[in-house]
Amino acid sequence: MTKTRLGKRLLPLLLILALPAASWAGALRDFDGKVRTLDEYAGKGKWLVVMIWASDCGVCNAEVHNYVDFQTFHGDGDATVIGISMDGMANKRAAEAFIKRHAVNFPNLIGAPQDVAALYTRLTGKPFVGTPSFLLYSPAGQLKAGQAGAVPTDVIEDFIKTHGGAKG
Repeated sequence: MTKTRLGKRLLPLLLILALPAASWAGALRDFDGKVRTLDEYAGKGKWLVVMIWASDCGVCNAEVHNYVDFQTFHGDGDATVIGISMDGMANKRAAEAFIKRHAVNFPNLIGAPQDVAALYTRLTGKPFVGTPSFLLYSPAGQLKAGQAGAVPTDVIEDFIKTHGGAKG
């Protein structure tokens, strides 16, 4: 392949990667269809735990109750949880059934799998591996950690204590 042809093929990808964060806003929506960003939830004086999940993920189904309990215990205090479903609007009913089945008590957004994976990679610099995955933001809104796989809530509580509690 010539340099010219390679450049033409890579240019669209490079342009997408160079877009500012606001350009990714359409990747996430609330369940009413309104465009949302993580910036609307991070940096509100509390730690923010972001759980990326899919309705058909066995580990997500097994672990979400821990985050429901975490939200109940911490939501009015030092930390809160938000979920991001990777089911996409095409599978919104499955995502809504997950939320109802598990009595999820924290806000949830929804995005297409490729958009959520790209967002995770852009934010963490790590490839997206699968669900569940987690992001942890300080009360000031700085991304402090990104982790693929199940994360016990006591590990998050210890991280918060170690990194300054509500001041973080």
